[in-house]
Amino acid sequence: MKRILVPTDFSNNAYGALFYVTRLFQDQECKFYILNTFDVDTSVLTSRINTTKGDLLYQELSNESQEKLTETLHSIVRDTEDFKHTFETISVSKKLTDTINKTIKSKNIDLVVMGTKGASGVKEVLIGSNTVKAIKNIKDCAILAVPDEFDFKKPTEIAFATDFKCLYSIESLKPLLEIVTVFSSNIRVMHIHEEEKLDEIQEHNLKSLKENFKDYNYCIHWIPRFTQKAKLINEFIDDMNIDMLCMSQYKHSLIESITHEPVIKKIGFHTPIPFLVIPE
Repeated sequence: MKRILVPTDFSNNAYGALFYVTRLFQDQECKFYILNTFDVDTSVLTSRINTTKGDLLYQELSNESQEKLTETLHSIVRDTEDFKHTFETISVSKKLTDTINKTIKSKNIDLVVMGTKGASGVKEVLIGSNTVKAIKNIKDCAILAVPDEFDFKKPTEIAFATDFKCLYSIESLKPLLEIVTVFSSNIRVMHIHEEEKLDEIQEHNLKSLKENFKDYNYCIHWIPRFTQKAKLINEFIDDMNIDMLCMSQYKHSLIESITHEPVIKKIGFHTPIPFLVIPE
């Protein structure tokens, strides 16, 4: 059984991400954990004078979290009544990323799914502040970021953007290959190259990747770098009618280089399609 964690802030985007992933795995047996974290001001809780006030605030926020989780649960159960899916809600007064990491371990989570825009609707650099924090700080689990108001479409064309600087094992590629298998997807390996030739490490990693993809439909696209990487990736998504983008997160990875490009601060890297981040 696949075990999927979906954090929610009760925004439409968060529900959209939950709805999308139930469609993505509609033919599989899945257990979904719907998580809401709420933050109580520590100064209120620790001050002796405000202890009662802090307790009341905690209870109020906890009740609100539980009520909204129940509403979300009823909605998604209604929307997935024909699927082999079960759901459990989790409400905690702790930091989101810490809670996600602990839940990954305690519930043996296979995939974390998040919306790319929070309840505030503020467009942050990359795809949303909470999602960015999760991508940067969650190392042991794949993350799927789903854009706001994205209607479900079978991911038959998947772009796998890589610089060939990381050695991908079959285990690390599992979250991608599971989706590829279900939808008979084409994998379009996208390499933005800055040098004419790959170095020895890149050549070795490319050979390994080809071996891992040998039983799947894949092709490799060599893209010369003549502008910012984020722009090239978005153009590739448009030109190839890509349904899902996949990248690996590791030290000095392509994701890191994209988020550090100065242009990102101006245009943002708002992927118009679901974005799967796999751990190293």
